[in-house]
Amino acid sequence: MVHYLTLYLPPDKYNLYYNFMKNNRSRTIKNKTDKSTEKTKNKNISTDKQTKKSNQTSGKLFVRKNNEKDKLYKPTTPYKPHHKKKKSEPLKENDGSIRLNRYIANAGICSRREADKLIEAGVIKVNGKVVTQLGTKVFPGDKVMYGEQTLSAEKLVYILLNKPKDYITTADDPQGRKTVMELVKNASRERIYPVGRLDRNTTGLLLFTNDGELATKLTHPKNNIKKIYHVVTDKNVSKTDLQKLKQGIELEDGFIKVDDIQFVGNGSNKRDIGVEIHSGRNRIVRRMFEHLGYKIIKLDRVMFAGLTKKDLPRGKFRALTQQEINFLKMI
Repeated sequence: MVHYLTLYLPPDKYNLYYNFMKNNRSRTIKNKTDKSTEKTKNKNISTDKQTKKSNQTSGKLFVRKNNEKDKLYKPTTPYKPHHKKKKSEPLKENDGSIRLNRYIANAGICSRREADKLIEAGVIKVNGKVVTQLGTKVFPGDKVMYGEQTLSAEKLVYILLNKPKDYITTADDPQGRKTVMELVKNASRERIYPVGRLDRNTTGLLLFTNDGELATKLTHPKNNIKKIYHVVTDKNVSKTDLQKLKQGIELEDGFIKVDDIQFVGNGSNKRDIGVEIHSGRNRIVRRMFEHLGYKIIKLDRVMFAGLTKKDLPRGKFRALTQQEINFLKMI
């Protein structure tokens, strides 16, 4: 490009001007290059400071040093400090063993606590040897004896029956009367027993199981297992007599009172009564009303230990659900 001043210069001055402009242009380009290099260095220094600060605070950015230069990178996964892995212990094999007291309870002899007493008394034998040490375990194939009786740890079974009339609560009747065992003979292969009892003319809920520990818990007076009965009397019951039953009366075998007693529904039928009681004495509800001059025409147990007759017709049975079993064991 020709500068406009060169048009007015004499020929002898032109070469001097050209050399001057050439040198001046080289210095200008060099100065610009130096300034650009200095800005780049300042920018790199600022970036390094920010990187170090970020490393100290967040721990997400790191500087990896190589032989040539530092490289800034961001990992795809969060940093985790390295720890030596502990060697995992080998899992213990399930050898099928079971504590002796539980084995005895599962056999339906008694509860585990009572089984401990039998073990300490020296009346339990395992494979022909007397065992008195608590916590002893038995294995599949071991022979456990209680006196002359050989025990077997059966699968625990829980059956709920809606008992009809004219069946007595016993495993065997010498007089040949109908028993509740006839109603549940096809309920399971395991041998089960009734928990508590209902007399011949009483209907309603009756539990069967081979779980001796649970049976003891549900029948022991100290556990106050709640039962609700629907009572129908031969005549109207006065409010005064209801109050007497609630406050308590004296029978031939001691003092007794109900936990709650009310007329069923709106109370218009004075012969229809609901009774809540926890006592397990023999024929206790009938004897309480008879003491006050009433005769019970109908007695139906509608609730036992939280179990109800819902969807269970008279004379039929069903297995308890796992939720119901867990509830009974928490009582």
